[in-house]
Amino acid sequence: MYTPPFFKQDRAASLKFASDRGFGTMCAFDGHKPVASPLPFYLTYAADGTPQAAFHVARHNPLLKLASGDASWLLAVNGPDAYVSPDWYVSPDQVPTWLYQSVHLSGPVRMLSDDELAVQIDTLSDKFETWLLPKKPWTSDKMTAGRLEAMKKAIVGLVMTVEEVEGSFKLNQHKSDADYAAIANALSAGDADARQISHLMRQARPQVFADDTNMLEGSAP
Repeated sequence: MYTPPFFKQDRAASLKFASDRGFGTMCAFDGHKPVASPLPFYLTYAADGTPQAAFHVARHNPLLKLASGDASWLLAVNGPDAYVSPDWYVSPDQVPTWLYQSVHLSGPVRMLSDDELAVQIDTLSDKFETWLLPKKPWTSDKMTAGRLEAMKKAIVGLVMTVEEVEGSFKLNQHKSDADYAAIANALSAGDADARQISHLMRQARPQVFADDTNMLEGSAP
């Protein structure tokens, strides 16, 4: 992934972002063309600390034929993104751009055993069910044994050994405080993704918005 120094994220921040998102696009090459599938995953770590991305695919997914453990696959994990108009800058002669968060994980992929798949299914559902608390978490125990086994036979568990981690968070870090604040303020009036980018920008450079906070506090009754 092409990443200018201003936007490059360190390994720990990139892995945390990928783990928190838990959803990405897995890509491989079949010798003629790319093959890709969007899918949920979770990160785990081997005994030596090597990250691993665990996921599963339908048994008829063409990715499965490529899981030889030899070639490297790519897992692209994206966060919010937003278009930026040149009209929003304080400085003249700006150009349109796009702000975003993205992490790429790459490495070889191998198939899991049936026992490993069972653990993966429960671990994966546990991860996302916690997002819905205080709802009582769903577990595979709620399924009848026959139905669960039929569903398990329709999928294949896989795990990527993550050999390379690349992170790019493009949040206008290279812009002046005045331009930075102008873009964050403009994005705060946009859609959900734009507002999230604005929030991330404010978190990354809070001192730029200190005067805004003070003004709001001073105007409070």
